[in-house]
Order: sequence, then C-alpha cells, then structure tokens
Amino acid sequence: MKKIFVDFFPLVLFFVAFKLAGIYVATAVAIVSSVVQVIWSRLRQGRFEGIYVMQLVIIGVFGGLTLILHNDTFIRWKPTILYWAFAAAFLGSQLLGRRTLAERMLERQISMPARVWKIYNLSWGLFFLLMGILNLYFAFFYGLQESRAARLDTWVNMKVWGSLVLTVIFATAQALFLSKHLEAPQAQIGGQKDEQ
Repeated sequence: MKKIFVDFFPLVLFFVAFKLAGIYVATAVAIVSSVVQVIWSRLRQGRFEGIYVMQLVIIGVFGGLTLILHNDTFIRWKPTILYWAFAAAFLGSQLLGRRTLAERMLERQISMPARVWKIYNLSWGLFFLLMGILNLYFAFFYGLQESRAARLDTWVNMKVWGSLVLTVIFATAQALFLSKHLEAPQAQIGGQKDEQ
C-alpha cells in the first residue's frame, strides 16, 4: 500500500496544486515531489529506483522548460515522452536480447514460457505507445473550440484520473491474462506430488 502511495503522490500533488494555484505552481510541485520520491526510495531501499529516476529526469527537463520559458506546452508533452520512453523500453526488449523487459522485471515472482512473456511484454509496450498518443490528443487537439483554461483543465483531469483509470483497467486485464498461465505450473506441481 505504501508503494502505491509513493508511486502516485507526485501525480496527486500535481492535481491538487493545479486546482488551487494553476499549471506553473503544479509543475514546480511535481518537480519537488519527484525529487522527494527519488530520495525516499533511495533511503528506504538502499538504491535508486530506476523508474523514479527516469520520471525525475523527464519532469526536470520538461517541467524546468515550462517554468523557465513560462510555457505550458512542455509540461503537456511530458506524459507522452514518459509513456513513449516506457514503450521504447518494452518494445525494444522484444527485438534485442534473449529476455523481454517484463521477464527481467518479474522473473523472480513469475515463471512462464518465453512465448507468454513476449505477449505480455508486447501488450505493455503497445499500451504505453497508445497512452502517449492519447495524451497528445487531450493536450493539443481536444476541445479546440473551448477556452485555453478549459482545455488545460480537461487535459489535467485526463492526465491524472483518466490515465489512472485506464492503467488500472489494463493492469487488471494483464493480471487475468497472467493468471491463466500461472495455474498450469501449479497444477503440474500438485499432480507430481499426488503421483509420489
């Protein structure tokens, strides 16, 4: 539960700061909370969590440009860049190396055939690719007839709540997919014990 809080607290703080003080304060809050997230994970685990560091670098660059140039275009690009970095990592591992990124991340907890790992890995890569496209749509093309403030508000709502809901739905579908492939080895182990 604590891990979920740490994963999402910069996003929630960004949302609250945006609603209270606007996009520039929210951007500064997101940068500071990402720094705290990286430090906390280092103190807690004795190492830097790669995903937090990558998020910090991307929010640092795009958030920094937003604040320095006083232009929210950069912060609106940030989720797409992050999603596409994840997509590149997952999809690149399909082509390079003997094991996919998903397998390297989860192999200690889960045992599955290589073919299933590739399907699982590919689906996450495609999910992140599509999430990046969805962010661009809401950041720059949705509701062009509305005011700039209304469009920015819609983008923040989608970035925080829409992406969260879509990720939970997708992760649940992935868990169901995995559960089908995890039952077979357990049944085999049980069968072997019964035979002995």
